[in-house]
Amino acid sequence: MTAITPTAASSKDRVVIFDTTLRDGEQCPGASMTYEEKLEVAELLEEMGVDVIEAGFPIASQGDFEAVQEIARRAGPDVTIAGLARAISGDISRAAEAVRVAKRPRIHTFVSTSPIHLAHQMKKSEEQVLDIIAATVAQARNLVEDVEWSAMDATRTPIEYLIRCVDAAIKAGATTINLPDTVGYSVPDEYAAMFRAVIERVPNSDKAIFSTHCHDDLGLAVANSLAGVAGGARQIECTINGLGERAGNAALEEIVMAIRTRGDVLPYSTAVETTMLTRASKLISAVSAFPVQYNKAIVGRNAFSHESGIHQDGMLKNAETYEIMTPESVGVKATSLVMGKHSGRHAFREKLKDLGYELGDNALEDAFKRFKDLADRKKHVYDEDIEALVGDEVATASETIRLLSLTVIAGTGGPAKAIISLDVDGTHITKEVAGNGPVDATFNAITAIVPHQAKMSLYQVHAVTEGTDAQAEVSVRLEEDGKSVTGRGADPDTMVASAKAYLSAVNKIAVKRQRQHAQAASA
Repeated sequence: MTAITPTAASSKDRVVIFDTTLRDGEQCPGASMTYEEKLEVAELLEEMGVDVIEAGFPIASQGDFEAVQEIARRAGPDVTIAGLARAISGDISRAAEAVRVAKRPRIHTFVSTSPIHLAHQMKKSEEQVLDIIAATVAQARNLVEDVEWSAMDATRTPIEYLIRCVDAAIKAGATTINLPDTVGYSVPDEYAAMFRAVIERVPNSDKAIFSTHCHDDLGLAVANSLAGVAGGARQIECTINGLGERAGNAALEEIVMAIRTRGDVLPYSTAVETTMLTRASKLISAVSAFPVQYNKAIVGRNAFSHESGIHQDGMLKNAETYEIMTPESVGVKATSLVMGKHSGRHAFREKLKDLGYELGDNALEDAFKRFKDLADRKKHVYDEDIEALVGDEVATASETIRLLSLTVIAGTGGPAKAIISLDVDGTHITKEVAGNGPVDATFNAITAIVPHQAKMSLYQVHAVTEGTDAQAEVSVRLEEDGKSVTGRGADPDTMVASAKAYLSAVNKIAVKRQRQHAQAASA
């Protein structure tokens, strides 16, 4: 990787965008992705100009290793592929094996440095951790030229000790130093001050790029990341939609658009093609089954919507009165209602492009058929309907258990009853099961065909558009053996959408079981 110094001579310093959606984002409970979905996400991240893709945690599982290795193999010369590794020799060797096929491989290794982590998690002394840093970073540097080292819980680490750790990592060969706000504890002023102090006081700090990595526990991840850059960092670690553990990570789309929009106070630049941000957001939402909140900055459904009469009046006179960026700059079109049952494939393809979707021929044909079916059932087909339809198609593309038909009988006369037919690995199975209401009966019927012990921790329904014929979008979260998965489904019939969402989650549980069995067999 070409070094980018913290004091670049250009008027707008280049900031490296490090995307960790496939690693830290996937650690969000219920957000795990399939092998095929990870490849699709990585391809889009590379296309949109992300500098570094943290493709996964190779030691975590054979599936994660294979996904990282294939992403590395496919990556072009302009993107760095990173694999995460704990400060353990086996982790580092495994990460190197996964990423070495990339044209630009990176090993990202980390160790805790804060007193609370050393005492309760590491159970190591400060001197022992310094020895670990020197040994593991040196091992990684002997395997690849580009090594990133992270001080886990840096913001709760005494500055004197943090300086010693950073100095040891750079001396051992680290080319990027990440000082993460692991628990989302910091505020902007102190985060910037930490970077300034470390960069000023570590003698060889000019030999490495410094990086931010912020969590959003206090809602300050983006603000802290930008403050870190003001303090001298020139890499920002972030995720699409802010996906991540607990309250999530700094959102890539917010970081990039803040830099683009406020160049007067943020004199930096990135290589990200901002018109692809909405497309990336929708893909991540679909594959992770995590819907984007309506009022989410940049990519939320309401980000460019105006209902207040005062706002609408201003917008009609001059859009700049209430919009600081154009919808087109993030890949959003202003159109709302143009599609119907008489629309053809060409118009449908163009509409998908306007909405930020690029589908292959087979996927396009499948989506078009579903669109026609939807148009026959709904009077008006809105952009949001098409987004839900395509997102549902993406989310279920690799599922081996599929819904064939569903009939639900419910009312005041007695218990509800569901008659469901599923395709399970090519075999059609039908069951009729009762339940305490139509949703319970539907889920009981699925469980009768595909038994599992998972407990449901979330069942959420919302209407995609207005009106009684609106599509329902349902999210279901199941938990089994300490792991959670989230499924999503959309359909004009709420019970069908519920069945699709439940099946999506059940499919993910089945995949997790297969991975565990494969690992046990190879152990």
